[in-house]
Amino acid sequence: MTQKDVLGLRDLSAADITEILDLGMNMKKLLRQNIKKLPHLQGKSVTTLFYENSTRTRCSFELAAKYMGAHVVNIAAATSSVQKGETLVDTGKTLDAMRNDVIVIRHPMGGAPKLLAETVKAHVVNAGDGMNEHPSQALLDMLTMREHFGGIAGLKVAILGDISHSRVAKSNLFGLTKLGAEVRMFAPRTLLPTAIDKMGAKVCASREEAVSGADVVMGLRIQLERQHAGNFPSLGEYAKYYGVNEGVLRAAKPNAIVMHPGPVNRGVELTSALIDGDMSRIEDQVLSGIAVRMAILFLLTKEEV
Repeated sequence: MTQKDVLGLRDLSAADITEILDLGMNMKKLLRQNIKKLPHLQGKSVTTLFYENSTRTRCSFELAAKYMGAHVVNIAAATSSVQKGETLVDTGKTLDAMRNDVIVIRHPMGGAPKLLAETVKAHVVNAGDGMNEHPSQALLDMLTMREHFGGIAGLKVAILGDISHSRVAKSNLFGLTKLGAEVRMFAPRTLLPTAIDKMGAKVCASREEAVSGADVVMGLRIQLERQHAGNFPSLGEYAKYYGVNEGVLRAAKPNAIVMHPGPVNRGVELTSALIDGDMSRIEDQVLSGIAVRMAILFLLTKEEV
């Protein structure tokens, strides 16, 4: 790793991404053998600082750190000194004074992890900032793809759903294109950033065009908590005209896989038949998440051992 922090895949080189994926593959093999006691982070401290709710990401980082022997502290903004008016910078200085080695932060404002990283000596990992990036989620998605297909280069990846509000979509776009994949995107115009094509995405006119010949079909959650402008008439109409079902998926390659960062709105972004079907890799993504986060935490701190 050439970076002090992991703030986004826009900032990481292809070499850094590949190094994380390489180690993530090894970590995943160990997890599959039920090996969950490793010395890689012995004596290190990892703090998760979450200003937004989370199940998968927070639990995944915590388990990743504990499996490698780290001391882990969880801080939720709702029960911290943030409620007393403490700023993010002051919170960071306090955690630094406690000799934290890594701070994993999720924040509703884009750029908050960067601000924290500029404030503290500890390594900072972005666990999602506003509508900006979610690098570890994209890395676990890429790890899942690489394990299934043997590589990333040349893959056609279709991403459908709430792209405007999705930090996952942006991180996947940056990471996948750096490793040679083609990223197709489709969403209602109200949920599609106007300049996403300038970032490297192939914007499609229909879900059928996006899915046609795809190796990977990824649904994104409709983020109702971030929407206040009536971006589509109803969930039912969204599912009918923009969701992925068995009929739509027939246009993908025969060995295509179905993915979703979770949590899934069943019957909206994807049908239950696809979520629970043989093509689904959604549960495998969860295991990839622990493995890739183990890799990130170790690579950030290994030179200090």
